[in-house]
Amino acid sequence: MPNHYSALKRTRQTKRRTTVNRSNKGVFRASLRNARKTLASSSRDESRPVVAQTLSSIDKAVQKGLIHKNTAARLKSRLMARLNAVA
Repeated sequence: MPNHYSALKRTRQTKRRTTVNRSNKGVFRASLRNARKTLASSSRDESRPVVAQTLSSIDKAVQKGLIHKNTAARLKSRLMARLNAVA
């Protein structure tokens, strides 16, 4: 248990930021999961808007510091490759 006021404040901030980051990461991962599921099961025209929304959520995750920009580039590249592979 922290004894200094600054340590107490850091504890409060950490709790708050952890909940925000967890929520953001959950939204990001759900979006990615949904896109992969849609690509596996439906046609190209149906998958296109879902993939576009997922690409946006990947960019938002980078802006919020959830994932590295190179990780985002890799994810986006793989999603687009899957979208182009769907006939």
